Amino acid sequence: MEIPAERRPRPRVEGSRELEIFEVTTRLLVESGYDKLTMDAVASAARASKATLYRRWSGKAALVIDSVNHHTQFSHDTPTDSGNLREDLLTDAFSKGGLSDMGPMIIFSAVLPALHRDPELFRAFHERLIEPKITEATAVFERGRERGEVGAGADLRMLASILPAICVHQHFVWGQTVTRERIEQITDTVVLPACAATLSESVSPRTTRH
Repeated sequence: MEIPAERRPRPRVEGSRELEIFEVTTRLLVESGYDKLTMDAVASAARASKATLYRRWSGKAALVIDSVNHHTQFSHDTPTDSGNLREDLLTDAFSKGGLSDMGPMIIFSAVLPALHRDPELFRAFHERLIEPKITEATAVFERGRERGEVGAGADLRMLASILPAICVHQHFVWGQTVTRERIEQITDTVVLPACAATLSESVSPRTTRH
């Protein structure tokens, strides 16, 4: 007996097929930008039906965020913990999906112009991309604090933002490639000194003059 259409299992997009759609989406995103990207174009290029895409993703913003997230994940599956803050920072920065990987920078450049024109994209971008990365980066500094490399009262989110903020500024504002040497320089001359400064911060009674 034939199963009624409404009771048939919906096709799932997963595995290699999902990765193929991510690749197509990011390629079209870089080629045409977020505003001109359409679900129809992705479906056509990926040889999938638009209905199949909508069963997996609620719309363009959700598909783009998943695709960007796929390309900006670190290559390692477990948190970096070498026992040294500098080594951890550089390991993450030099990993696939890290700050030295220009692939994510190119993809981000196609998304950023649309963030303040598309509230759904803006919300998803921060909730599903930025916050998880800040949380992961903050954990590196938290381990550094436990080892005594960062002060007890330090603002870990601020410290975690320094390196990516400078690298993104260099790439998008100055149009300069973020090299491994540059990342090491920023780490050694800005990030680690900022961490060291938090160690010297202490609350001491002020001398009262009469």
